[in-house]
Amino acid sequence: MSKGQVKDLPLAIFRWLFLDFLCLLLTDLVRETVPNLSLLTLLSDFGLQDPYVGVMKGVIATINPAIQVVDLTHELPPQNLLAARFCLTSAVSYFPTGTVHVAVVDPGVGGNRRPVAIQTECGILVGPDNGIFSNFLSQATTAVVLDQPKFWRTSNLSNTFHGRDLFAPVGAHLAMGIALQAVGTAINLASLVCLTLHKNCIQHIDRFGNLITTIRGEQVVNQTWSVLAAGQIIKGEVTYSSVSSGQLLALVGSHGFVEIACNAGSAQQRLGLTWGDSITLQLTAPSSNDVD
Repeated sequence: MSKGQVKDLPLAIFRWLFLDFLCLLLTDLVRETVPNLSLLTLLSDFGLQDPYVGVMKGVIATINPAIQVVDLTHELPPQNLLAARFCLTSAVSYFPTGTVHVAVVDPGVGGNRRPVAIQTECGILVGPDNGIFSNFLSQATTAVVLDQPKFWRTSNLSNTFHGRDLFAPVGAHLAMGIALQAVGTAINLASLVCLTLHKNCIQHIDRFGNLITTIRGEQVVNQTWSVLAAGQIIKGEVTYSSVSSGQLLALVGSHGFVEIACNAGSAQQRLGLTWGDSITLQLTAPSSNDVD
């Protein structure tokens, strides 16, 4: 290194530190100025064969093309409220606080069910009041019925597509920072529809045919355990590969619940179970040989 280069070294270090500081400063400024509610998720049973999902995104973009839209899923079984409830619950915690979540699984569209928006600790939920938001009601702070047409796409609502005319536009306005109280009239939190599941049952079936139960993983930690399902005793394991291909097993899934699976197969097809069907958790007391 030449003397000139050595002489210029402190200046180069200063410039590098200054640029680094400037980047950090600008990052903080962006975080402070960009509203938390600029993120919106979509969940539905519309599938991707038809243009319904794209139409909702078009409505959102018309209101504000800067809103970041994330698709949670659009491949839920049609009209399956329990599937919507589980998938929404499984996803919401991974998004920034304040995200707007629009969920449209709406077999009662055009009928007497209420369109609602619910403020919770994790963000705002927008959709039909039919039980798909059940798992969030304990943390809800405010709820409104969406009765302000100026925030709809049109006051002449379709009787079959409230996702386009009502839920997507209201969600977009909320994502822009419009107050919850502006888009509707407050309703009693206790009046919101809550779907109840009985203890130890199937609450969801994923695309692999895994049967996800209501049994929480912490119930089987450090236990020898199995589940009784469709007349079969299925041993608790750690991973799918703990058993041979084609064998049934039970394990704790990434969602934190016990699931029944079939290595390289479908537990649903093997057992013939569906949403709401009962299963039994069996805990085995350790034998005297297992005690140190």
